[in-house]
Amino acid sequence: MMQAGPGEITNLLKAWRQGDHHALDRLTSLVYDHLRQLARQHLRKERADKRLDPTALVHEAYLRLLDARTLDWHDRGHFFAVSATIMRRILVDAARARATVKRGGDRQQVEHSGAIDLDRLPAIDTERAAQICALDDALNDLARIEPRAAKVVELRFFGGLSVEEASESLGVSVQTIVRDWKLARVWLSQELR
Repeated sequence: MMQAGPGEITNLLKAWRQGDHHALDRLTSLVYDHLRQLARQHLRKERADKRLDPTALVHEAYLRLLDARTLDWHDRGHFFAVSATIMRRILVDAARARATVKRGGDRQQVEHSGAIDLDRLPAIDTERAAQICALDDALNDLARIEPRAAKVVELRFFGGLSVEEASESLGVSVQTIVRDWKLARVWLSQELR
């Protein structure tokens, strides 16, 4: 990630919101590598022939972020929080699509000539897809009872934010983030068993 001065990302977000396309270009150059690193972290456990690679995930997130231009961006932390939410949605949508495919949702009737080309069948990592879907469901449940703790997980896990960055993004103390992170991890661990 290119070095950004204090508040530069925040200023660029505000300029972009007001329609400055040069601000968007500069913002993209500042955050692209960080977003790609986050995408790589999320996808490293995916199978080798994955349909979604870090570049594709970042580009899909970028397209969705373009639709969010009119948001009232607060700061860098808010930007990465929104980015984390978008990446989470993309990953969960992809995982649910894989689960649908596993259950036959992509089946098409074909003429059977007696031989099946196994190399042409899609490889589906259903275990990873199930884990992502289960985590999303558990996070949604956690958000109903402890919304801030769920947001901390989203920021730290999906957004890759540090404790300090999450603290800044949510406007709470570092100690509160640490406490929420511990609470969420214990709760999610119990839910995902």
